Amino acid sequence: MTSAADAATPQVTVEEITELITEFEKYRDRLTSETLDAAKKAKMSKKETMAKLEPELAKIDAALTQLRAQLAALVPEAASE
Repeated sequence: MTSAADAATPQVTVEEITELITEFEKYRDRLTSETLDAAKKAKMSKKETMAKLEPELAKIDAALTQLRAQLAALVPEAASE
């Protein structure tokens, strides 16, 4: 018997989470690279640019941490099937 929370929560696969992690990592790298390139053209300092970028990077890092935790929770389940 499944609980109401289990029935309401869509099941995600290991592949979907792995793909999301990869996409977030690529996005983080691209965001950093493109922002630093634009800042360089605008003659802004790297330190100032990174300070402004840090809140967005923190959100991405938090999402990555959460996804990796979900993946770690799913992997033992996948191995036992």
